[in-house]
Amino acid sequence: MASLNLEPSSDFLTGRALIAMPGIEDPRFERAVVLICVHTPEHAMGLVLNRPVEGLTVPSLLEQLGVAADIDLPEELVLFGGPVERERGFVLHTADYVCGDSSVPVTDGLMLTATREVLQAMTNPAQRPRRSLLALGYAGWDAGQLEQEIRDNVWLTCDPTEALLFGHDYDHKWSLALAQLGVSAEQLSGDAGRA
Repeated sequence: MASLNLEPSSDFLTGRALIAMPGIEDPRFERAVVLICVHTPEHAMGLVLNRPVEGLTVPSLLEQLGVAADIDLPEELVLFGGPVERERGFVLHTADYVCGDSSVPVTDGLMLTATREVLQAMTNPAQRPRRSLLALGYAGWDAGQLEQEIRDNVWLTCDPTEALLFGHDYDHKWSLALAQLGVSAEQLSGDAGRA
């Protein structure tokens, strides 16, 4: 199996995973793990990795969209990527598939594409990326907002693994992300330290 190069980019937190701290004030992000796909001085954009949309699978969504499958697709769940533009789809996938200028690099081995072409590629055995996830909506931050939230102890950050990105154990991704940092949920507090 090919390895996935998940070295984060030099663009701030692009390619890093956010882990919600206990006590986060927005219930949509309680125990969330979010991959930051774009982070510039002007904004940040990410996808929640552990919130499946109840009862919605990738094959059923593609059928609703009229994308015919050349293969039997696994019954993978569509994810709630975040509260912004919830009707818009994003595919996070390995870099063995690239859709011209429409695919945005997240890391050296990871791309983000939001076009119909990537959906068609997912159904074609000759084009299908090795690993992918489909999310509706995204999480977004304005200039400086994400940096402030990190200073306010809202998020921890870690380097994502392939299991964290594409694994299907959504109930345990938050704990898995914390374990990568050598931390358990019992050790965390939602209060930031003050000197």
